[in-house]
Amino acid sequence: PGETNGGDRRTGECEQPAVPGNREEPRRAGDRQRRRGEAPGAPRGGAGRQQRVGPEPGQEDRPELREEQDPVALRSVAILNPVKLVITNFPEDQAEPCHAPRNPHDPSAGSREFPFTRELWIERDDFVEVPPKKYFRLFPGNTVRLKYGYVVTCTGCVKDESGRITEVHAEYNPDTKSGTPGSNLVKVKGTITWVSADHAIAAEFRLYDRLFSTPFPDAGDSDFLSCLNPHSVQTVQGWLEPGSIATPDVMWQFERLGYFVADAIDSTAEKPVLNRTTTLKDTWADEG
Repeated sequence: PGETNGGDRRTGECEQPAVPGNREEPRRAGDRQRRRGEAPGAPRGGAGRQQRVGPEPGQEDRPELREEQDPVALRSVAILNPVKLVITNFPEDQAEPCHAPRNPHDPSAGSREFPFTRELWIERDDFVEVPPKKYFRLFPGNTVRLKYGYVVTCTGCVKDESGRITEVHAEYNPDTKSGTPGSNLVKVKGTITWVSADHAIAAEFRLYDRLFSTPFPDAGDSDFLSCLNPHSVQTVQGWLEPGSIATPDVMWQFERLGYFVADAIDSTAEKPVLNRTTTLKDTWADEG
């Protein structure tokens, strides 16, 4: 209890509301339960762990939350930093249905369907012109799988006057659709996520990270205010897989990104707002 109360006190002392106009702070324990999909009384540490003054509210890398959310979270795809991928040899007026499990832990949940189209959104960092060593995603001449879709080969990109990449171009292999006999015809090392540019849902994503840049901001004679993480919250506009209904009672795992839940106050059917509850990887695992 002292950990939560102390963390809430520090949060209150140093934080303005993360989102202008909201008086609640979703990294404070009570507000986090209301806004970010945690059940009241949810543990901050795994069963049997020694409680300590340590990792602060806003910590996204809590394994107990991932263990709780992974079996029940519905799967979907979101693109947070989009760039357009144009499949130049795919018909402009065609939409090919693709399928994926709603929850791989629960076959009774069934599958979801979404369209593959000529123009897609992918993550901007899934393409580079000159790849570093061991980079297996899109670059000119490289072949990757679009997850649940087809194998594509990158043919280049388009830039604006400032040199910013506005489109990535690729050609697809029509015999390699996931779930078909030809899906293994071409071996690839990279797989990336995508959503149809014609059908994706515009959404706001709030990426809450650790409030402090060190796991123990009160250690020694430290002034915890000097340990504030300047990137503890990011708000981005992105795209959501069509068919994903964002309501506060549904937990989602957006593939490669983490676990998200619709904001209980700000999210609407017309403009979903999704708060990240935890990431997929514990970045401080070796520091405890």
